[in-house]
Amino acid sequence: MNYTLNQLHIFLKVVKTLSITRASEELHLTQPAVSIQLKNFQGQFDIPLIEVINKKIYVTDFGKEIAQAAERILDEATAINYRMHAHKGQLSGKLKISVVSTGKYIAPYFIADFIKQHDGVELLLDVTNKAQVIQSLEKNEVDYSLVSVLPDHINIDKVQLMQNKLFVVGNQDAKFSKKEYDKKIFESIPLIYREQGSGTRHVMEKFIRKNNLPVTKKMELTSNEAVKQAVIAGLGYSIMPLIGIKNELMNHQLQLIPVKGFPIKSTWYLIWLKEKKHSPVAAAYLNYVRKEKQHIIQQKFEWFERY
Repeated sequence: MNYTLNQLHIFLKVVKTLSITRASEELHLTQPAVSIQLKNFQGQFDIPLIEVINKKIYVTDFGKEIAQAAERILDEATAINYRMHAHKGQLSGKLKISVVSTGKYIAPYFIADFIKQHDGVELLLDVTNKAQVIQSLEKNEVDYSLVSVLPDHINIDKVQLMQNKLFVVGNQDAKFSKKEYDKKIFESIPLIYREQGSGTRHVMEKFIRKNNLPVTKKMELTSNEAVKQAVIAGLGYSIMPLIGIKNELMNHQLQLIPVKGFPIKSTWYLIWLKEKKHSPVAAAYLNYVRKEKQHIIQQKFEWFERY
């Protein structure tokens, strides 16, 4: 056996993605490079690790066993690196954060300088919808989650980050000249929704129910970016977080429609399981956020406060 850590890493990524294309994208390698390393790794075993049937990748039982062993080996190799940093007195380890999809517009700003200050810290950032973010927190798979809707079925601690604002949004095709429109406007502007499990959708539907708005649902899309592009294309209107449409407002691709009761305001929170024992890295990050959050908001989100 003469396999390398790089081959183990590539093989494990192919196993997890079940795709040479996706593995190459996530590893920032070319597809031929991934295929060659995968072939060289397979060449060291007499039993197939994967099978390709009708262009689909299937992992054999033996391949699954090797993947589990590869993950353990790579974890140990990472731990060696962390121990080296710790021996030198440097903060080291993994910081694991799950972020709701619209939170990707603010999360990097609350993380970037911390990562820059600590070369030994590896960031694992998972961006997904609210339901999966809370699930990862519940399973204790992450140190923190960034959400705008607090879960009510698990015990958590939290730090308030910044305000979240949702506006009625449309493209530039129609002109809305009134200073403020009442709720009857929803009879004539069909809405595009986010998918079930989205925090934005949760806030949106709660507001609609509370105010008994006469809305017409136009369609349902699975990401904030998809909703944004659909609105720009003129497929409908939506209720969207301001944080995700800065460029489109400045480029005059979108407009905020002044409707009574808007913006809907909520709050972005960094949350974690109550009584969770933080790793040194996670504890250091929490201290950083508490100390620096106001400076970050003032420096990076001054534009946001003008709306």
